[in-house]
Amino acid sequence: MDKKGKNMEKAAFAAGCFWGVEAAFRKVKGVLSTRVGYMGGTMKNPTYEDVCTDNTGHAEAVEVAFDPKKVSYEELLDIFWDVHDPTQLNRQGPDTGTQYRSVIFYHNVAQKKAAMKSKEKLQNSENFRNKKIVTAIELASEFYEAEEYHQRYHEKHGKVC
Repeated sequence: MDKKGKNMEKAAFAAGCFWGVEAAFRKVKGVLSTRVGYMGGTMKNPTYEDVCTDNTGHAEAVEVAFDPKKVSYEELLDIFWDVHDPTQLNRQGPDTGTQYRSVIFYHNVAQKKAAMKSKEKLQNSENFRNKKIVTAIELASEFYEAEEYHQRYHEKHGKVC
């Protein structure tokens, strides 16, 4: 539970540049908060500049706090699949590098099972039958919050996703 007594769980996803991914999750009823940052690497307390060197191993990620009574983890997975191309290895559109890779970071066994089931279902769908989904499913590691200017970037700059 969170400090206000609400049910809360965390989810974390990497799907390219974190600005648009965060904006998509912020629109979802039942999402309590989001923050962008770096996950999956080896360097402690990386900065954006560190991550952009492609040497830290981190992905640009979005941490989502959600109320599972209002939105399920499976619904969040559906949004994750919809906001990016899971067949692009270490890139999304014009952004290239391992920091833009596609990853579902699970926090518990239930999330891992749901992520694997979701990926398998998508891989077997008509849309992906002839394309390989490269999305990794990894245990969530330390999440390092990105610099303030990255948080809610689209809201601050008047961009609508």
